[in-house]
Amino acid sequence: MKIAVEGCCHGELDKIYETIGYLEKKEGVKVELLLCCGDFQAARNEGDMKCMAIPPKYRMMQTFYKYYSGEKKAPVLTVFVGGNHEASNHLQELPYGGWVAPNIYYLGYAGVVRYKGIRIGGVSGIFKSHDYRRGHHEFPPYDPNTLRSVYHIRNIEVFKLKQIQMPIDIFMSHDWPRGIYRYGNTADLLRKKKFLRQEVESNCLGSPANEELLAHLQPSYWFSAHLHVKFAALMQHPSKANAAPRTTKFLSLDKCLPYREFLQIVDVAERAGSSEGLEYDPEWLAILKATNSLQRTTPHPWNPPENNGLHERWDFRPSEAAMMQVVKDLGGDLSIPDNFSRTVQPYDPNRPEPHAAASCNTNPQTTELCATLGLTDLYAVVGQGGVDLSRHPGGFGGDDDDDGEGVDEPSEYPTDTSGLSSSYNPDEITIEDEWEEEEEEGEEGPKDPEGGCNPKSPAAGEHLSEVSAGEGNTPGRMVLPAPKSDASPTNLSLLMNLPPASHSTPAAARSSSERGECCEGDDGEEAGALRALKRTSDEGEAAGSGGPTPRIKRRNQVIYTAVEDDDD
Repeated sequence: MKIAVEGCCHGELDKIYETIGYLEKKEGVKVELLLCCGDFQAARNEGDMKCMAIPPKYRMMQTFYKYYSGEKKAPVLTVFVGGNHEASNHLQELPYGGWVAPNIYYLGYAGVVRYKGIRIGGVSGIFKSHDYRRGHHEFPPYDPNTLRSVYHIRNIEVFKLKQIQMPIDIFMSHDWPRGIYRYGNTADLLRKKKFLRQEVESNCLGSPANEELLAHLQPSYWFSAHLHVKFAALMQHPSKANAAPRTTKFLSLDKCLPYREFLQIVDVAERAGSSEGLEYDPEWLAILKATNSLQRTTPHPWNPPENNGLHERWDFRPSEAAMMQVVKDLGGDLSIPDNFSRTVQPYDPNRPEPHAAASCNTNPQTTELCATLGLTDLYAVVGQGGVDLSRHPGGFGGDDDDDGEGVDEPSEYPTDTSGLSSSYNPDEITIEDEWEEEEEEGEEGPKDPEGGCNPKSPAAGEHLSEVSAGEGNTPGRMVLPAPKSDASPTNLSLLMNLPPASHSTPAAARSSSERGECCEGDDGEEAGALRALKRTSDEGEAAGSGGPTPRIKRRNQVIYTAVEDDDD
């Protein structure tokens, strides 16, 4: 089964689907599933734009509203997690996941689903220690603080995911697991992103929560984004009990821009006899039912229950009977129903409403799931003023006496890192910082007007495939390091059972250099080697202009315009 993995979406659904369509036609393959690793930007109208942590001057509707309104339908089943640039009021309607548009599914704050027998899990948001122990208390209209805290990951989601015992095939997050860079070409990463050096040297780069999940879940694949760079790693985990050691293939991808490595095709074996559509995962739903009373909708700090004599229950791993009860609750059918429904009016380009207020609605999908499984609609609870769900008669909701603690007090929970260095955190890459980052990259070598490879540069064209990864240029294929483990490494080409990749969406009449084929690897590479999939732009020149477009330094929302703003 061919699965497309995409980095930061930034609302560019038309471009992403166009790229997949081009790849399918060129390579003669059929992509069955698209996984997006955050910054999806599911903005339905102008009100949603006000709920995104993006400076107002960079806000543009992009193309998601077309899929929400029904004007278009996603040509491939799409599953995504949230990042730090999202229409948060929309995603908060679906805390346990759901359809944001026909054929486009959001995994929720955290979630696990199945597709053709493949277990796909994910966690939304990015890590910030000062919000990690809080409940999901945010509600629109957001103030400047809650506009950002709403997308910060919480320890309750990590606790739920750590109750999973059955193997996970694919896991998605927006930010990286902390320390994963040690299992890839760190030197090459720092050549591309010099500003990450301090975090790498101090072991602050990435999420400690995701690091803990990686160690526990040990998925076959882990896909991330956030840092706007392609990076591959291969991590071999210590063996558990008498089981053979598991290996995780990690891949982070760039954002959807011309000449950027934002899309990769992987080949994952589907399981025989599995159903065709997207399905609920009974183990995950049983965990949601068991931990429902632990959830909180207040900003007070909280620690998950531990086996320390203070809690009536601390182990929420579901039994087989609990999983069978979930199947019974669903009437024996695990298929996720196609029950998408619009909760707001979609954007109408012919009748713009720039002063529209942010909406805050309960979603019928969440209402139905909560009624079926006995879950709590967190968004509805917060909208009603907030209820401390942890004050359960059984007393296993956490430390109630903990409510008065200061938010900066260190937690006993291992993933709280409030004592870490306060140095630069990559989750706070602002819009302006991104352009400074690209300017730094521009100083390293010639770039074309769109910020991609200059076909005349020494690193371009057929010469690129002759340069090793350690010589300052990235070959156009996926290069994974040997697993860092004392165990004998597995044959890499067998591990990476991936087809050759290709380039995207140039006009057929363009020459190979114009299509960006300077970044392709040799056709004779082994089956496990991948060429990076990049998108070129058909809009390289302004209408009526006499020369190439000046280098655009805006965010992706305006990367396709032809003229730079005066203030740049």
